[in-house]
Amino acid sequence: MDLVTPQLGLIFWMVVTFVTVLVILRKFAWKPILKALSDREESISEALNTAKKAKEEMASLKADNERLLNEARSERDKMLKEAREAKDIIVGEAKSKAQAEANKIMTSARETINTEKLAAITELKNQVATMSIDIAEKILRHELSKDEKQKSLVDSLLKDVSLN
Repeated sequence: MDLVTPQLGLIFWMVVTFVTVLVILRKFAWKPILKALSDREESISEALNTAKKAKEEMASLKADNERLLNEARSERDKMLKEAREAKDIIVGEAKSKAQAEANKIMTSARETINTEKLAAITELKNQVATMSIDIAEKILRHELSKDEKQKSLVDSLLKDVSLN
């Protein structure tokens, strides 16, 4: 059992060695280790802060991108609406111009048709009158080919003239 129970001298030298190692470590190693740990903690803290700022900037950029995208969409919709309105106006003007031109052409065509109709009627009347005169002349020549018939016609005409 002697091996299991430490002696007083051994405990003394172990305590002295431990305290010496502790003082040496404190003097030379403890400060650099704590400083390294502190530096490491600061660098991790700065990295976390930088990451947090980057995350906030990304969120801000994402919000700005969404805002710009929405503005672009609204601008596009506005431009499309204006283009549709301009198209409707142009189509309406073209239709009204075409309608006015069609009405003008129709009026002109009606007038032309009426004048040609009147000219044709006049021409027909002239031809009928000419034909009537020709027919009457032929009938009179045939009827009045004899002298007796001419004298009787002249006598009857003279009676009518004197009576009036």
